[in-house]
Amino acid sequence: MHRSRLGSTAPTTRRPRLRTTLALLTGLVLAVGTPATVAGAHPGHPEHDEPAAAEGQFQQVPLAKGEPETGEPMSLAVLPDRSVLHTSRDGTLRLTDQGGVTKVAGKIPVYSHDEEGLQGVGIDPDFENNRAIYLYYAPPLDTPAGDAPETGTAEDFKKFDGVNRLSRFVLNPNGTLDMASEKKVLDVAASRGTCCHVGGDIDFDAEGNLYLSTGDDTNPFASDGYTPIDERPGRNPAFDARRSSGNTNDLRGKILRIKVAEDGSYTVPEGNLFPPGTEKTRPEIYAMGFRNPFRMSVDDKTGTVYVGDYGPDAGAADPKRGPAGQVEFAKVTEAANFGWPFCTGDNEAYVDYDFATKVSGEKFDCDAPKNTSPHNTGLVDLPPAQPAWIPYDGGSLPEFGSGSESPMAGPVYRYDPDLDSSVKFPEEFDGDFFAGEFGRRWIKRIEQNEDGSVAKINDFPWTGTQIMDMDFGPDGALYVLDYGVSWFQGDENSALYRIENAEDGFSPIAEVSADRTSGAAGLKVRFTASAKDADSPDLTYAWDFGDGTEGEGLTPTHKYKKVGTYTATFTAKDPEGNTGNASVRIVVGNTEPTVRIETPGNGSLAAFGEPVPFKVTVTDPEEKVDCSRVKVVYSLGHDSHAHELTSETGCEGTLKPPPGDGGHDPNANIYGVVGASYTDGGANGQEALTGTARTVLQPLHRQAEHFTAQQGVSVIDKTGANGGKTVGDIHDGDWISFSPYRFDGQKKMTVRASSGGAGGFVELRTGSPDGPLHGSAYIPPTGGWETFQDVDVPLRSLPKRTTEIYLVFRGGEGALYDVDDFEFSKEPFKAGKKVLVFSKTAGFRHDSIPAGIAALKELGGPAGISVTSTEEAGQFTTANLAKYDAVAFLSTTGDVLNADQQKAFEDYVKNGGGYLGIHAAADTEYDWEFYGGLVGAYFDSHPAVQKATVRVEDHDHPATAHLDDAWERTDEWYNYRTNPREQAKVLATLDETTYQGGTMKGDHPIAWCQNYGGGRSFYTGGGHTKESYAEEAFRAHLLGGLQYATGQVKADCKPDKGYRKIFNGQTLDGWKQAGPGRFDVKDGTLETEGGMGLLWYQAKELKSYSLKLDWKMRGDDNSGVFVGFPASDDPWSAVNKGYEIQIDATDAPDRTTGSVYSFKSANIKARDQVLRPPGQWNSYEIKVQGERLQVFLNGVKINDFTNQDPERSLTDGHIGLQNHGADDQVSFRNIQLKELPS
Repeated sequence: MHRSRLGSTAPTTRRPRLRTTLALLTGLVLAVGTPATVAGAHPGHPEHDEPAAAEGQFQQVPLAKGEPETGEPMSLAVLPDRSVLHTSRDGTLRLTDQGGVTKVAGKIPVYSHDEEGLQGVGIDPDFENNRAIYLYYAPPLDTPAGDAPETGTAEDFKKFDGVNRLSRFVLNPNGTLDMASEKKVLDVAASRGTCCHVGGDIDFDAEGNLYLSTGDDTNPFASDGYTPIDERPGRNPAFDARRSSGNTNDLRGKILRIKVAEDGSYTVPEGNLFPPGTEKTRPEIYAMGFRNPFRMSVDDKTGTVYVGDYGPDAGAADPKRGPAGQVEFAKVTEAANFGWPFCTGDNEAYVDYDFATKVSGEKFDCDAPKNTSPHNTGLVDLPPAQPAWIPYDGGSLPEFGSGSESPMAGPVYRYDPDLDSSVKFPEEFDGDFFAGEFGRRWIKRIEQNEDGSVAKINDFPWTGTQIMDMDFGPDGALYVLDYGVSWFQGDENSALYRIENAEDGFSPIAEVSADRTSGAAGLKVRFTASAKDADSPDLTYAWDFGDGTEGEGLTPTHKYKKVGTYTATFTAKDPEGNTGNASVRIVVGNTEPTVRIETPGNGSLAAFGEPVPFKVTVTDPEEKVDCSRVKVVYSLGHDSHAHELTSETGCEGTLKPPPGDGGHDPNANIYGVVGASYTDGGANGQEALTGTARTVLQPLHRQAEHFTAQQGVSVIDKTGANGGKTVGDIHDGDWISFSPYRFDGQKKMTVRASSGGAGGFVELRTGSPDGPLHGSAYIPPTGGWETFQDVDVPLRSLPKRTTEIYLVFRGGEGALYDVDDFEFSKEPFKAGKKVLVFSKTAGFRHDSIPAGIAALKELGGPAGISVTSTEEAGQFTTANLAKYDAVAFLSTTGDVLNADQQKAFEDYVKNGGGYLGIHAAADTEYDWEFYGGLVGAYFDSHPAVQKATVRVEDHDHPATAHLDDAWERTDEWYNYRTNPREQAKVLATLDETTYQGGTMKGDHPIAWCQNYGGGRSFYTGGGHTKESYAEEAFRAHLLGGLQYATGQVKADCKPDKGYRKIFNGQTLDGWKQAGPGRFDVKDGTLETEGGMGLLWYQAKELKSYSLKLDWKMRGDDNSGVFVGFPASDDPWSAVNKGYEIQIDATDAPDRTTGSVYSFKSANIKARDQVLRPPGQWNSYEIKVQGERLQVFLNGVKINDFTNQDPERSLTDGHIGLQNHGADDQVSFRNIQLKELPS
């Protein structure tokens, strides 16, 4: 593929410059000029893909296109005759001539695992005389197959010690590689069987010195995206970059500079970092401290080395580990250390982290880094780290755009006024550095100031995909190697281009493809060609099929009768004689194997780090397939590049990638890739052919901004979003799509969204935006664009084939919502309960609310309860509330709902919805009668935060089943305006004797539940403090409330109408002493001491009731139980205004045990039959109903009295126990009360 116009061979007629509109329409005709403000091409973002319109015209000429002509493209070098050598990782060296005809120059055996193989190619400065070239590759050696162990002994690791080799070869005049001419120049140590970072670029300076870039050869996938400095005993040293990049006695992670002689020996020029003979150093090192300087170039004029160095992948800075991931373009103007693995970017230091103890030490000193690793064989004290020339991360540099971070250092252009070439770049580009970006798919022309700083960053036109390598040729044109969009293999986008200055006019751009490129003799091939010329639409076409026959037209069919390898060439010519060629290689006699990955299916969903079973089928018509030659590789894809992590051989097996996501940010654009390949034996004397296949494994969790395509949306930076970005500006009918996906039993999609607008619906469709609908769900207003909420989408009828998925957005007018991410799950949509936590405040704002939300989410997950939080009252709609089993009011205050929202909530409860009130939920909506009944009691007051004892009344409810009778904890204890006991089941009360400030007189409910209005209600007064939500007992209390409110666990929440204890056996809570003396609490009993006084139950004035208690006299003692008296601190008030049921062994009949003192004697006969003597316990039941007073002793009625005195009315009053005097010793226990209907 070429255009025939160079120097004086080109037509002399100068054509007028075309308008930009025409240039853009010609596809490969390019424009350049104004400073860049956005990235050029951005995968998945077509709005960024148009090159900037500008002055100056360029033409991008395809020279080689497609995997057969490029293999997996690695590097290029331009020969003096404009032919291009380019390498493929599998060891293949190809030669493409200036006319676009490509052939294999040779193939060297290589070790292939992870990134190893054939890397760089360089042309000797004296090539025209010695035809010497240089290759950097991994020789096979005797390295074991498979992965190296991550842990083991030194002997285990030694088996995988290998090298990457720089060798000098001769390229024969016929363009073939003389394999016998190899002269080994230099071996660089390599830890094989593990990933990553080979480097491997080669260039020369004006003095003829060879520069070689080498990577740190360190596994980055167990360092959480920070610096890999794992020195644990028994750990593979490949996890410690201080053994390589930071080691002055090691050639890895460096830029090496040497002068190579004809025989392959070399000398070290002056000015390298360490003079020859310096102890514990290698003199070849020109610059050190690089991670993966994958591409570099040397400016012949200045000797400056430009380096593109890949950085780690941490999504955010961590004070315990170091800076966030970033990459850089570095400039080496003199020998220096560039910091890795101690510092990165603009000398941002990492932390000395101990991988064994997980303890972070001090930051490294970039001015004086020290290498104290046990794997270091070099100097401890290192040269100071140099800052990067252009560091960048995400969108940190606006001119670079955003997206993947993968710097490819290209060349510096030097204008030669004496060069007779019409395609050379313009003089105004002299001294400009051409930077490439692999993942972001752009080329930038960077102008520099006199001091070397950046003056201006300009867009440069590029219409290919992922830039792998660049160099200026002897014609002054820019040659670019395009990797394509596959991983570890070429594809139809892989290419070699020449970008020419076209200001003198354009020539035809030709492209060609074939439906078959290999097969048996008699192979019939249908060709398809196209050609464009920006300023001449009248073209003629001709074909040379390579077997001595010719053709014409754009779609000829040709039959190859004989075995052989042929080059079919298509030529397009314009009226002025300019031509453009394109060619394709046809192999006859051998058929490329067909490889198919049966398992896993393309687009299958899989968790990172889990085993991946595989099944591969291979068919080859010329030979029996040998499954032992099938290689299957698992790679971790990140944006548009991938890292090979593990491999296996065979047609069936299991790939075992390392755990986790390789240290990447979980919100990064990462995915799994399974690739399979098979190389046949080369039938009928033809070259061996390789068949490949690949499938993508999609992560369960996917950030929305990593879409494949979109309509109508924008990517928006947002601090609260996972990964810092959302898909926003969503309106009705907009969509985003992702490909490929293959489902296998997924039942639910969870979408994380925010809405400061009206909300709307999200749909999942396949195939197209209006394809089959598989699920939809309502996304409510969340209270703001920064407030996110998870929304579950139930899925149905998902296709079993590989497809493209579409998230389609529906709603009313205006912006609907933003989508942060989504996740697929096989968990049934209805497997658990759903709770909406509402925490809006119109009054006091509790700082414990975030801790409460977090606790409820943490508690709900394992229990199968999905918790969503919001402060947006707009979510109280019938449609939205219907999604939830319960709504929790978490420390809401004031009026938080309008009338419509209140009505929706009332209807929700009436239809069986649950309610969970926490703490200040009782300080909410005082004028809403329904809510007051639902919560059970309104807040009245509270004392300061303090410790108190909670008394548990019900051990059957899930909120209190885990608690003992007494629960001591610290909180802010509410007093309530009313006591909920009559309408709710009280689960626990506060013992007001254990703290200061209780005002409920001893019957102080603090947790209760009830059936209310058709729904379930649970309330707890705890939860004021942040610490509460870290307290295990309180968390279990909340979980029980959640389980009850959602209906997950049943409980009896009817009001307790039976007997309840009013003496807790521990304290006098609820009781008050009037007059002298006291009652002591001992072993669960009350014992009288002194007198005469009265211990009365102040918690409640009683009407109709039954009081039960046990009593015991020591001897002839005196006491009594008073009923029906008014509250008073005077014990005589009970004597004068109430009635005493006497306890006294000896006295007048109306003043002994069982009598209503001085008013009515007990039935003496009945009493004496059941009365137990002093020293034993007796039981009273005293029943008051209206004015009637009945006394039962040990189950037998012994008195029945009716009051006639209005001053002593029994229809209301308190109860009390008498302490008669110092000589009277009476004990009480098991005091219980049951209220009766009036």
